[in-house]
Amino acid sequence: MSTLMNAPLTRRDLLRRISVAALASTVPAWASRAVPTRKRPNILFMMTDDHGSQAISCYGSRLNRTPYIDRLAGEGVRFTNSFCTNAVCAPSRAVLLTGKHSHVNGVTDNAVVFDGSQPTFPKMLQAAGYETALFGKWHLKSDPTGFDHWSILPGQGNYYNPDFVTMGMRTRRAGYVSDLITDDCLSWLKRRNGDKPFCVLLHHKAPHRNWMPDARHIAMYEGEEQPLPETFFDDYATRSDAARLQEMRIADHMFMGYDLKLTPPDSSAAETPAERTDRLYWRSEYDRMTPVEQEQWNAAYGPRNEAFRRSGLTGEALARWKYQRYIRDYLRCIASVDDNIGRVLDYLDSSGLAEDTIVVYTSDQGFYLGEHGWFDKRFMYEEALRIPLIIRYPALLAPRVVPEMVQNIDFAPTFLDLAGVNVPSAMQGRSIRDVAQGNVPPDWRKAIYYHYYEYPGVHAVRRHYGIRTERYKLIHFYYDIDAWELYDVVADPHELRNIYNDPACAGIVETLKARMASLQSECGDTGFEKGNR
Repeated sequence: MSTLMNAPLTRRDLLRRISVAALASTVPAWASRAVPTRKRPNILFMMTDDHGSQAISCYGSRLNRTPYIDRLAGEGVRFTNSFCTNAVCAPSRAVLLTGKHSHVNGVTDNAVVFDGSQPTFPKMLQAAGYETALFGKWHLKSDPTGFDHWSILPGQGNYYNPDFVTMGMRTRRAGYVSDLITDDCLSWLKRRNGDKPFCVLLHHKAPHRNWMPDARHIAMYEGEEQPLPETFFDDYATRSDAARLQEMRIADHMFMGYDLKLTPPDSSAAETPAERTDRLYWRSEYDRMTPVEQEQWNAAYGPRNEAFRRSGLTGEALARWKYQRYIRDYLRCIASVDDNIGRVLDYLDSSGLAEDTIVVYTSDQGFYLGEHGWFDKRFMYEEALRIPLIIRYPALLAPRVVPEMVQNIDFAPTFLDLAGVNVPSAMQGRSIRDVAQGNVPPDWRKAIYYHYYEYPGVHAVRRHYGIRTERYKLIHFYYDIDAWELYDVVADPHELRNIYNDPACAGIVETLKARMASLQSECGDTGFEKGNR
């Protein structure tokens, strides 16, 4: 008998054995399928936060280059019509895990605590013999379940020297968040149980607000003028009040310190409540830096900030400056993510795992990069609704571009399908395996359903739901507003002309409302307006 077998059990070992025994005695119906005899694929699911597809070069970005994401797309399947169901962080993550819409999994907004006892695809894979792990942003308020190992950022996390909660223990670690999350993932892959297939969720914080680049990329794009979006000075002329009442305009609603890195002055009796909030937010990030990091930061941003203060910009010129500062920092954060994706791809190659590993890249939702004058997400307009999706699996999927409509409710059933695990009938998404292979089922969806709930709340985006087909998008804003919008997304891709009240579109409106009612009935999202859910 080996020394290891004779070693006394630690408390963690004992708890793990008790947990495994308890799981074995309560295996749910969805885990009862026999493990397939063929070699099961590994799964590496990489997700960023707020990465709009318009900032990925393989999706046609005018702003930046993403060579490692592009490499993944060139070797895999790139979806050009992939959408989320609710464009805000926590709800998107709950949809990913459960394969169910927000009103079913319970996480309708960022304030709700995720019920970790409900079925999720990591639990199902774990029960089917997969080794599971989670690294990075979680943002669901409850502890992760269904993972053999997890190390997450508390809340939104921080860019510099972030705290991590690892299997319940919180520590602060030196370094930059994108590097550290990748370090953890690669370290776990190298020491894992090689006899089991693995499923790893690698969830980056970046490029979420407040867009703090690392030292390697802090000078990137400086001096380069990024193209201003065509709709940056949108006046929302044909749209409902919802577009005008929002609080996410780059020109009006960004913090000068926290968001735009203009170091606020020390506190004074004269500061407004908003200025005090900005100062405290910024100090909470800046003070996490080491003296060396602060010196590097000051050397980069100090001269830029002094030049701005001397300029005396106002009005449209000031709005343009804010956009340039914002978009450069945003793109710098993406560059760090892209570099770290390259590290992961290189490891899969060098370890011989690439052929049998499903690698996925996506974002929890899209993001406004100045379109309509905005930052953030939430609205059902294309920039927030649309998400990048790339899947590479050399053993099964040939490189291709797929135009069919898919959503993030499809992720969980797809992973289970590819792993040979039964997809529960309660999941509301569908496996996209056949679609990814080019064998599109005759009954594949021609429309997607969306519902956003987080109002009253940050950014003041009104509650709304809608349907998007291959040509049209119909949106209804409700709660303290009653407004409809209709767009022809083919003829009007920037969604500038609301044609809901055009008499010529009455038939289109009637058809879309009927289709939307059918989708609402299918997913059980009915009766909420009367109760203002």
